[in-house]
Amino acid sequence: MSIREDQSRFRDIVRGRIKENFKKYVTHGEMIGKRENDYVKIPVPSIDIPRFKYGPKQRGGVGQGEGKPGDAVGKGQQKPGDGKAGSDPGEHNIEVDVTFDELADILGEELELPRIEPRGTKMLSEKYKYSGLAPVGPDSLRHFKSSYKRALKRYIASGIYDPTDPVIIPIRNDYRYRSFKVSQQPQANAVVIYIMDVSGSMGNEQKEIVRLESFWINAWLKKHYKGLETRFIIHDATAREVDEDTFFRTSESGGTLISSAYRLCREMIERDYPPSEWNIYPFHFSDGDNWSGDDTRLCMKILKNDLIPSVNFFGYGQVESKYGSGQFYKDLEKEFPEDERIVLSKIKNKEAILGSIKEFLGKGR
Repeated sequence: MSIREDQSRFRDIVRGRIKENFKKYVTHGEMIGKRENDYVKIPVPSIDIPRFKYGPKQRGGVGQGEGKPGDAVGKGQQKPGDGKAGSDPGEHNIEVDVTFDELADILGEELELPRIEPRGTKMLSEKYKYSGLAPVGPDSLRHFKSSYKRALKRYIASGIYDPTDPVIIPIRNDYRYRSFKVSQQPQANAVVIYIMDVSGSMGNEQKEIVRLESFWINAWLKKHYKGLETRFIIHDATAREVDEDTFFRTSESGGTLISSAYRLCREMIERDYPPSEWNIYPFHFSDGDNWSGDDTRLCMKILKNDLIPSVNFFGYGQVESKYGSGQFYKDLEKEFPEDERIVLSKIKNKEAILGSIKEFLGKGR
């Protein structure tokens, strides 16, 4: 079996282990802090690929050793925790690198998510592909093997090659450099705008739910949009844009004016993301409290006139909190009873994250 086949088999085993424990990975989030560029480190139980093991003969086993026909084989398997303490190691976890694309594939299979059909104009992006060798180029692209082969041919042709002292010194004419060509490829642009209520009623448990859900939403969207942009807005009575770390760590004690976040989101879209060129995904997470009915009416106006016409869909996730009334969900439900451009989801606890992701991403928009 080749190394490539072994690697493919190993990836299949890892994929199977992840699928077996998928709900645990989604709700525990033990890998989210272990991201490196396009990879995530996932802890999985130690994996042994089955193989034949050879040893001394007549060591006992089925069909060997003492016993009579009809005797039971073995005394039953010992359960974990039975027996005396021993010195042998227990089961260990290993960390394996998994790409966001692989995670997205598993998420899509588990939730039966449809592929996203990007909307709007596709922008042209440049892609560089190494396509051959050239006699000129920068030293960083010098192709050693080709340069050495040309030098060797020159030594042999000129009769100066000495097999007993095979020293080959390339000269400038021997050098060859990797060359590339630039191609234009259509690419759909997309941005995710995460909005979160950080008022006093949103505690650490609610923010952890948002952190986990946003990670998996991003994994799915990155599969469909290369170069996906992500922006973060937090709000209590006022709204501001922050980085990802601040988004999940900030906590305020003030009241809540949701319209402040919707206005900032509108300004962001108008300034940076023309709807004709961008696929736009705003997700708002809150416990459903708003300061006043007047502000709620202003929110509905901004949504109806500005945000919803500009985006692929607007997602509202209501994270249950013992301090939150949940009224904003009811207001949205009443204002947009049949509009598929706004998707509402109630997230009671971590166990509800998978269902919420399916509600948000299950339409393929």
